[in-house]
Amino acid sequence: MKKQEFKILIDAPREKVWDVIIGKDTYPQWTAPFAEGSNVETDWKKGSRALFVNGEGDGMVSEIAENIPHEFLSIRHLGMINKGVEDLDSEEIKKWSGSMEDYRLRDVDGKTEWKVEMDTAADWEDYMGKTWPLALQKAKELAEKS
Repeated sequence: MKKQEFKILIDAPREKVWDVIIGKDTYPQWTAPFAEGSNVETDWKKGSRALFVNGEGDGMVSEIAENIPHEFLSIRHLGMINKGVEDLDSEEIKKWSGSMEDYRLRDVDGKTEWKVEMDTAADWEDYMGKTWPLALQKAKELAEKS
């Protein structure tokens, strides 16, 4: 596992950026670079289950490890969903189960810095390195709209 970091400066208050990140209507828009039809099923509360799925319903089983509104969101990835079947304990899953994805928001000169830190398996590093900047740019566009 490698820790990857991505960040972007957004000309909007933290509250607005936060609302874009977890918003029911905006989440699918900024995560589209990862997979068209992306969606999440969760209430975003600490300890809650979160299902991150693509248009076919395949994706990840996770839990919200921490949620400090407008500041910090931590997601612990636990397994995969494939064709509607959850896999939490195969040998492949055990290689990365428990990996973390953390979002930090902070004020920087009247703007908001959104920093993403995540544990990434070696075979996903290039994909994440190319896709996260696209997703962050989309979130920036959404948050900066009047």
